[in-house]
Amino acid sequence: MKSPETTSYPSSDQIEKIFLEVLDLRSELVGAVDTFQYYLDEVDENHVESARNLLHYLAFRSKDLRPLQISLAAMGLSSLGRAESHVMATVDAVANVLFGLSRKVRQAPALNNSTIKFKKGEKLLSEHTESLLGPAREGRGVRVMVTMPSEAADNFGLVYNLLQEGMDCVRINCAHDNVEVWMKIVKNLRKAERELGKRCRIIMELPGPKLRTGPLNPGPQVIKVRPVRNEIGRVIRPAVIWLTSENITHFHPSPKCTRCVLQVPDPWLQYLNVGNKIKLIDARGSKRVLSVVDSKDHGCLVETNKTLYLTPQTVLRISGTEADKYQTHVENIPHSEIPIILKPGDQLILTRNQSPGHPAIYDDVGIELAPAKIGCTLPEALDHVEVGEMIWFNDGKIGGVIDRIEDEEIIIRIKQSREKGRKLRGDKGINLPDSYISLPSLTVDDLNYLDFIAEYADVVGLSFVNSARDVEMLQDRLEKYGDKQPAIMLKIETKQGFHNLPSILLTAMRSHCFGVMIARGDLAVECGFERMAEVQEEILWLCEAAHVPVIWATQVLESVAKKGTPSRAEITDAAMGHRAECVMLNKGPYILNAVRTLDDILSRMQAHQIKKSSMLRELRLAREFTSIKRY
Repeated sequence: MKSPETTSYPSSDQIEKIFLEVLDLRSELVGAVDTFQYYLDEVDENHVESARNLLHYLAFRSKDLRPLQISLAAMGLSSLGRAESHVMATVDAVANVLFGLSRKVRQAPALNNSTIKFKKGEKLLSEHTESLLGPAREGRGVRVMVTMPSEAADNFGLVYNLLQEGMDCVRINCAHDNVEVWMKIVKNLRKAERELGKRCRIIMELPGPKLRTGPLNPGPQVIKVRPVRNEIGRVIRPAVIWLTSENITHFHPSPKCTRCVLQVPDPWLQYLNVGNKIKLIDARGSKRVLSVVDSKDHGCLVETNKTLYLTPQTVLRISGTEADKYQTHVENIPHSEIPIILKPGDQLILTRNQSPGHPAIYDDVGIELAPAKIGCTLPEALDHVEVGEMIWFNDGKIGGVIDRIEDEEIIIRIKQSREKGRKLRGDKGINLPDSYISLPSLTVDDLNYLDFIAEYADVVGLSFVNSARDVEMLQDRLEKYGDKQPAIMLKIETKQGFHNLPSILLTAMRSHCFGVMIARGDLAVECGFERMAEVQEEILWLCEAAHVPVIWATQVLESVAKKGTPSRAEITDAAMGHRAECVMLNKGPYILNAVRTLDDILSRMQAHQIKKSSMLRELRLAREFTSIKRY
């Protein structure tokens, strides 16, 4: 009878070899600090230990450690896979165990007792997070940040409800609205804080040098309104229109009205009451009737079960009346925009000016006479492009290759789009991932906003951070505010910013308090969608090694915020966000639902996951199975 097989265990020679590998690795970590000491000489005292740990981690990850990991795991030891926040302590712990197991090594390794211990790394990250984003809520360590819509300036109830439902940080994007609107949002938030007894940080994000498409030739002044129909064409939800006074500065739309707001003269509006019918003949000559279903101080809610097209010439008449005072026209209908439709193989001309663009022009038999043309907002960016480089539009929905470069324009051949084409409109993002663009991340507008931000915000967001020099420029500008200078949030959204992240972090450590936002929308276009999962992981690792809080941003629960219901993929993505210190939601008509959903997801995930570590909370299904009595 054969004896049972025994578990293979490393010999003394193998243990000694692994031990020496670990010591060699440790020497490289020590050497990295000596090599880059000039970074440590500049950092704020709040970040000295964290900067040293980051240098250790960069040296640690500059090698392929997989063979060593396999050897350590085979011995039942730590495989070094959770070393981010305490690199040297992890290596020292493994070295000590290997020394105890070795029969050949006689002299104990000289280890440094001043390194960050296991708990200290977590403590530093927690302290830095609270300093930047405020204290955590009970039962949820990850904060929730919400981008404020323009209506938050005049809708106190929205801000109040968001704060009540779980919002920890307000994000104001300075690429939109103006100082007057931002001031109103700040006042509404402070009022909500007082009434609820809660605190909420304000992050104001600078626009930066965003390259966008220019305007298009205006189309006709027309608004199309249509009900929602099911698969067989029956109306399941009427078209809803909010009629409001042309004399008020800000709209007050009904919560039920999310799509169409029309302005009409105030005197005519005062004649409307619930139950009234409004008759009209729309732009196609079709007779239509609107029913008044709600009336408030600032307007009326009307419904219709039929599609209609409204223009400035459309006459609205209260049913049952003939007098002129009972009829009016719709006011201030904007010009519609005629988008450019781009299919694979199409040509597009991108110009250096912002003269209105236009779709391709065809003759009567469909022969193209002139290709589509559109301008851009940052013409100096085109100085850095080369023939053969890729260019992307509208968050990567449309992609092309630069065919030719001329003095005032570049000619692009579309390679990526739907077979039937995608729409390109004005004010859509342009990405040049193959081009090296050396533009400063602070614009003239950004600098003009800093006084307001320093007065009212807790954190200033720096967009399009490409290099350590961008961080230095902002730090230099903020110095004049002394004790009132806000903390810094660095948006990593370009390929250059990602590649320069180590020097960016070490430079940012000269400031007392800062954090990093993973702007996954632009970053995915810049680095490639197929690399996005890898890229966001690397950013999380480096920031944890630096004990820097991370904001997980872009399209989190977007379907919930915009449509009210999530997709399965979005729930998983939001759960992954638990590995950051804050998750950002964008605006939408159902943003309250999104905050509630995210709060629930993050609270549940806290018991299961901390960073990369799975927490072994009791599983009910496991307990129920093992408690079954067997007879």
